[in-house]
Amino acid sequence: MNLRSSWVAETGQTREDTRLTQTPTTMINPVQVRSGILPGSYSGQWRLSGFWMTGASAMTATVSEGRAVIQGDISQGVYPVTLPASEPVTFTAGNATYGRIDLVVLKVYDKLYDGGTRNEAVVEVIQGVPEASPKAPATPPRSLPLYEVTVPANASAGNGGIPWNTSLKDLRTPVVAAGGILPVEGPVLPGAHPGAYQDAPNNQLQRWDGGKWVAYPEAIGGIVPSSASTLPGSYVGQYRDGAGGRIERWNGSAWAPAVPGPYFTDSLTSSYTTSTTWVNTLTNRDVVSLSFVAPASRQALLSYGSRIQLVGTGSGVGFMGVKVTTGATVHSDVNDSNAVVAASPGNVSMATVQRLQNLTAGATYMVTAYYRGTNSALQTWFNNTYLQVTPQH
Repeated sequence: MNLRSSWVAETGQTREDTRLTQTPTTMINPVQVRSGILPGSYSGQWRLSGFWMTGASAMTATVSEGRAVIQGDISQGVYPVTLPASEPVTFTAGNATYGRIDLVVLKVYDKLYDGGTRNEAVVEVIQGVPEASPKAPATPPRSLPLYEVTVPANASAGNGGIPWNTSLKDLRTPVVAAGGILPVEGPVLPGAHPGAYQDAPNNQLQRWDGGKWVAYPEAIGGIVPSSASTLPGSYVGQYRDGAGGRIERWNGSAWAPAVPGPYFTDSLTSSYTTSTTWVNTLTNRDVVSLSFVAPASRQALLSYGSRIQLVGTGSGVGFMGVKVTTGATVHSDVNDSNAVVAASPGNVSMATVQRLQNLTAGATYMVTAYYRGTNSALQTWFNNTYLQVTPQH
């Protein structure tokens, strides 16, 4: 019978029986657990300090104490290992021509499967192959990788050794008791079942939904905190606390302001025209315009105005109006009926508000200011010109 048990049979319990039935840590399937290191640090400040490695001398490093589990093949069970005191590891000198990448591992030798004579767990250096573009060696069976170490060409105790500050690549990953919240360090691995939780590197709690890790606010409809603002949204309509405290909404591809606008632009440059037909530039001033995105309501309030003055001999009227376009399509053309109007040699400030309707939700529109006078013998001056669009929700 294949069913294994612990502490039931009076005799005959094997080491394999014990490994297959004990050590319930982070699962990867119904039988096997994830190989990894138990988290924790002496001060409680760090997620993972077990088996931390630092340079000790030119060609020697020190691996600190820690506890880990190493999963064998599905029928071999899991090997718990403990290093109660720090352990030195030594690297051979570098090749004369090429650098190499060595792999530091926790390795279990089990003669039942190796066909050898050893039954022990060791901290071991797997030496890589010197090459122009070196690669780390493969991880042996029943091993847990700790670090990749780049050994430069000619590195030796008498030639500078290994530059520890730049040569170490941390491969350690944590595991916790089955059902525990996993603190993520290193690669983000899939969950074993819906309802598993992990504490992501940005301090965000995430839940495995059966196919991906989902930010926990999705499960409760909450607002994603600003501390997780670098993550994409999990679903269309999710909200987050964005930059500067602005509420933003995930639209399926990007975070956008939940309540866009108001959109505003102005020009404080005073200039004039003598044109009696509508123009969008003045003698010393460029086009005044702004773009806005139509809201879901398809409506917006458009405000505009200017200070108008007629300079010269004779009478006339000055007009400021707006044209609203989307691409090459004119949504609302400039006309006298909707313009602000002044007929005075003195400065007169005029403004108005109109409602834009039947917009296409999500489309980008352009509002452009236009000007004209009724007497080409006069200079019709415009100053403090502004445009503002306030989406309606």
